[in-house]
Amino acid sequence: MRLRSQLFALLFVSAAALAATEEPRIFGAGPRALPPMKSRAAKNDASLLPALKKLKSDANKALGIKPLSVMEKPRPGASGDKHDYFSQAPYFWPNPTNATGLPYIRKDGSRNPESGNEFSDAPRMGRMADAAGTLALAFYFFGDEAHSAQAAELLRVWFLKPATRMNPNFNQAQAIPGVNNGRGIGMIESRSLMQVCDAVGLLAGSTNWTTVDDTGMQQWMREFLEWAQTSKNGKDEQAAKNNHGSWYDAQIAHLALFVGETNLARRVIESAKTNRIALQIKPDGSQPLELARENSFGYSRFNLQGLFTLATLGEHAGVDLWHFKTDEGASLRGALDFLWPYVEQPQKEWPYERGKKDERTLDFVARKAAAVYRDERYLRAAKSAAANAREVLLIPLN
Repeated sequence: MRLRSQLFALLFVSAAALAATEEPRIFGAGPRALPPMKSRAAKNDASLLPALKKLKSDANKALGIKPLSVMEKPRPGASGDKHDYFSQAPYFWPNPTNATGLPYIRKDGSRNPESGNEFSDAPRMGRMADAAGTLALAFYFFGDEAHSAQAAELLRVWFLKPATRMNPNFNQAQAIPGVNNGRGIGMIESRSLMQVCDAVGLLAGSTNWTTVDDTGMQQWMREFLEWAQTSKNGKDEQAAKNNHGSWYDAQIAHLALFVGETNLARRVIESAKTNRIALQIKPDGSQPLELARENSFGYSRFNLQGLFTLATLGEHAGVDLWHFKTDEGASLRGALDFLWPYVEQPQKEWPYERGKKDERTLDFVARKAAAVYRDERYLRAAKSAAANAREVLLIPLN
């Protein structure tokens, strides 16, 4: 009897050790990043306790979120089908010279609150992806099936259940009243699908996530990937030269990795050397297309975040964007260092101000740079920054 108990204990410990070292199938973190963090968490690593506490708190709050759906909007977009995603362009406002307000006119940097009302699916999709991602990460670290059950239900309602599922297209994203029914630029809102894909990977092994669920999500993402590459809106976004093009590439690469199209992901990431870095970043590190925007620092940071996301995906596809330099000397690190002095010295004048005060933080970018380049400047900033729980757990600094 005692021998049997000892064997059982040994098997239990072995299974626990194996679970801690298994690599979840996610791509928003570098390869082999999570198992060591899970192992450290299991040993109550003091440096991780604040992030783990915040993650658990956020996940427990997400347990109270009712499942969200595209069917909640009061009326459909131009297609007439509520299952089609719809959102309104954020920087367009009613035309004051026309009683109807049509056609809407552009005010860069000034967000129209209409774009976030109940008629738009954008806020709902963002909340769903954020909650599912938090719950799935909590399940990975804590093993609480209540978290996985809620994450699974959020994903099923949004993507899989016939009565509530979203059709896999963004044809009506960021529509401009009186101008169009949707446009390619709207794909900037579908970047939350990357978080959804990682949530699916983190749910592997849960009793609440079935093979049928997994197959359904694979099929949905495959169909969206096809739409993104062949539709007019998708092609328009691919052709964008600024941050929209960077985030398009990141989405395509992430979805491709998720559905097993590694060669496609590799081609997209490799092409970013010439299509994105060489075209968007000057040898001095400036990003002229983003500096021309109203929130010039914010957009420079946002584009760099997209390129950093793409570089992280490159770690899974065998493409190194982190250390790539054009013949003229443009690089991701150069773009970071162009912004860095204005973060280290907030009083330093930002010479590209364009009518809106920019928040000079680098958030995810600084932490990822610290992890990749191991530069003391970045490490100090990353350790002192109020990083969110996900960043601490997905981007280890040691």
